[in-house]
Amino acid sequence: MMRLRMVVEWSKGSPFRYAWKEGHLALVAVDQPAPVNYGLIPGLINPADGEEVDAVFLGPPLSPGTEVEGEVVGMVWLADGDHKILLEAQGQGPSQREAQELLAWFHRSRKPLVLGPQEARDWLKALLRG
Repeated sequence: MMRLRMVVEWSKGSPFRYAWKEGHLALVAVDQPAPVNYGLIPGLINPADGEEVDAVFLGPPLSPGTEVEGEVVGMVWLADGDHKILLEAQGQGPSQREAQELLAWFHRSRKPLVLGPQEARDWLKALLRG
């Protein structure tokens, strides 16, 4: 089991996308409503883009700026290396519908795949060692 803390930048169902910078939220875009709570894991850098690792918190909508801890239940693998960690309170993983909505959210050219918790933990451990 692996638990991580994330900050929500984009609330499930909301078109308002914020960015978390130095402990503050700033509105950066109005976009298609997010199918999930989307944000980042503070302090953990993804070498693919030099930014903090993106994360998704499954479940009901959470307000932007919410800090939430969850079980690592998988990841969205993307061809460009900008993978997204999936977190959930109970550690059950995404439902079939959640997985389909999440995959549809990413452009096809990025070849999104939902991988399980073991692949997610292995990728995170490699980052933490790196």
